[in-house]
Amino acid sequence: MGQVEWDAIIIGAGQAGLATAYEMRGQGVDCVALEGRPRIGDQWRRRWDSLRLFTPARLDGLPGSRFPAAEMAYPTKDEMADYLEAYAAERSLPVRTGSKVLRMRRLGDGYAVDTSGGSFAARHVVIATGYDSPKIPDFARQLPSKFKQLHAFDYRNAGQLMGDVLVVGAGTSGVEIAVEAAESGHHTILSGRATGEVPGALYAFGGRIFWFYANRVATVKTPIGRKMRPLILHHGAPLIRLKMADAKRVGVERRPRVTGVKDGLVAFADGTAASPETVVWCTGFRRDYSWVEFGIAMHDGYPAHTDGVVDGEPGLYFVGLPFQTRLASALVGGVGEDAASVARVIARRLASRPAPVALTAQAALS
Repeated sequence: MGQVEWDAIIIGAGQAGLATAYEMRGQGVDCVALEGRPRIGDQWRRRWDSLRLFTPARLDGLPGSRFPAAEMAYPTKDEMADYLEAYAAERSLPVRTGSKVLRMRRLGDGYAVDTSGGSFAARHVVIATGYDSPKIPDFARQLPSKFKQLHAFDYRNAGQLMGDVLVVGAGTSGVEIAVEAAESGHHTILSGRATGEVPGALYAFGGRIFWFYANRVATVKTPIGRKMRPLILHHGAPLIRLKMADAKRVGVERRPRVTGVKDGLVAFADGTAASPETVVWCTGFRRDYSWVEFGIAMHDGYPAHTDGVVDGEPGLYFVGLPFQTRLASALVGGVGEDAASVARVIARRLASRPAPVALTAQAALS
């Protein structure tokens, strides 16, 4: 194997990684996107059966593209997966599937990325991996074995549920799964702090008011955005399509947050308890960067960065973080602006220092 060198490497080929590859191509940056799964879009295909995007198709297009559906239709998870795959193919984006990243290390004034499909080197690396491992509270291990437990990551449909159901976490995923459980005939409790709701008035004019709010009002540059950002990072984004009233309408019972296990029962903050047969943990995900050998500076649980450019680590970037620069950063159709910003930074830095990183096959695999 000869040298494997690029201007930039993108780790992850979901919507964030593909948008970044597209924007880099437009800036003349020679890049490759590394995807660990067999097919582009598989991260969407494995999610629960009834999942739909939170925003209508007119707001779900990646850079230079429109989502192929009626403007106000809400795409299914499989439609989204197929769209990502087609987007990459139609634009001939440089994606290497089946290339699970094993480690990333410094190499000279750049980085080496070792994967299950080979080793690569570049002066610039963009991490666009999204979420990693499911997060479940430690006290879940104290629940009796008779309780069936699963995380939203493993939930597929209501056929997995038994008897009374407790859904822990009242964000978008929790509300959707609770509604599905109740509609399937299960007595369902939804526990946790509400994350708020996007007012219905913002959906007027085909969602244009909401889109302006999510891109130009709720940003790190405005007081309202700076106040909103920590709430979203640590308590979840506001409900966009479903409302809490939809859950109550189908008989979902609301309880406050779960505090632990007491006498074999699930205990809530109001002093009540429950003994469900199934517990679905909609408690989010942990971000795992243990494969980065030199470590990544974190701030309050998230990578420290400014507009996606990592503080104190020249050549390292993020795209696709929640509220990276604004509320829309976490939405499929909003990731392109952050991708374009990072691509411009990389192009400028390459122009000021164009010499490539040298990497031999032997060095890459050492």
